[in-house]
Amino acid sequence: MHIVDRRLNPSGKNLSNRQRFMRRAKSQIRKAVHESAGSRSIKDADEGGEVVLPAQGVHEPSFRRGSGGGIRDYLLPGNKEYIAGDTIQRPPSGGGGGGSEGSPDGEGEDDFRFALSRDEFVDLFLEDLELPDLAKRKVVNAEAMVWHRAGYSVTGSPANLALNRTVRNSLSRRIALRRPKPDELQALRDEIEELNDGSDEERRIRLEAELARKVRRIGLIPYIDPLDVRYKRFDPQPRPVAQAVMFCLMDVSGSMTEHMKDLAKRFYVLLYIFLKRRYKNVDVVFIRHTHQASEVDEDTFFNSPETGGTVVSTALEEMQRVIKDRYNPDSWNIYAAQASDGDNTASDNDKTAALLTKVLLPCCQYYAYLEVGRDSEHFPPGFIRRDSDLWQTYSTIIRNGAPMAMRKVGHRRDIYPVFRELFAKKQGAEAHAE
Repeated sequence: MHIVDRRLNPSGKNLSNRQRFMRRAKSQIRKAVHESAGSRSIKDADEGGEVVLPAQGVHEPSFRRGSGGGIRDYLLPGNKEYIAGDTIQRPPSGGGGGGSEGSPDGEGEDDFRFALSRDEFVDLFLEDLELPDLAKRKVVNAEAMVWHRAGYSVTGSPANLALNRTVRNSLSRRIALRRPKPDELQALRDEIEELNDGSDEERRIRLEAELARKVRRIGLIPYIDPLDVRYKRFDPQPRPVAQAVMFCLMDVSGSMTEHMKDLAKRFYVLLYIFLKRRYKNVDVVFIRHTHQASEVDEDTFFNSPETGGTVVSTALEEMQRVIKDRYNPDSWNIYAAQASDGDNTASDNDKTAALLTKVLLPCCQYYAYLEVGRDSEHFPPGFIRRDSDLWQTYSTIIRNGAPMAMRKVGHRRDIYPVFRELFAKKQGAEAHAE
């Protein structure tokens, strides 16, 4: 028996059930999120929504009869055809055996639909992505503050009460002031009780006076005094955090078709959402280039209709200028993501390679290159497509061990898998190697 609570969270009672279900079916939900993300538009890239889980993949808690010990009596319905010991014939193949047939009344088990909020969707989609080699750390603004223990104080919140230190102070004060102990009082009472027979009346009177004095002293010296109370003290201290800057370089020259620009924009929208969602201290610098390059704002980067020739080195020179002006490589983790169709002026390839190998890559943590192509490109059988000039140039650089990755994409459905490949979290030995 399976019980599925489909109520719309009455009085918040099934919130904990929802959280337990997400933990139990996390792998299926993550897979469904990645599959549904491929069909989304740019404006819906970070929105929530429904994901479809296969019914057989969702393992719900169920009730079943246990197999414990003891004597159990069962009452089973009888029949008119068989008695104990009869052998039942095997059903003929293809007959009414265990084959799967369509249900005559249309009944069946459909896929399980599960609604995710925007935060849940984005968290699952970006869960296993990261900026590689985010290592350079420094103390930055007061946003990155952590609280550290800094001794004790005489005032504070009850939640921060230092019980051990308070009891220790109380014990020290009681010992110093010689507060009577319960054993001493009991000893006096016992001795007074023994002298009640009148054998030594004078001593009994002295003992009673001593007992009264000690009881009065207990009242004057409390077990816990406000002077004893101590609270844990916490002071804020700046925490070294990793500062990073991501340079987004996009080719908008005349050779870039609308389809290519759409692929590049989709890639950068994903990258922008990823950075803003996962990291607080990350700057994003947008650079567009034709035969000229310039740093632009986000709106211009995605929507400007400007076009022209293709000189890739101009974008790298602009990136070099911005790094020199604002981002010291000694304290900033520098990343770059470049999108292009691979075309470049032939005379500019050597200059582009020199700028990358000698100037930019030595100060970059990671450089990602995405080459966008035409979706309708088809070649006859046996035809080997020649790599673009930029791809050949970068292939030579990456073979020398540069912190660089290259991918090609020709269709919208390939954007998400390629993005995940470029920024997937490294595991085990691969992560330690870098």
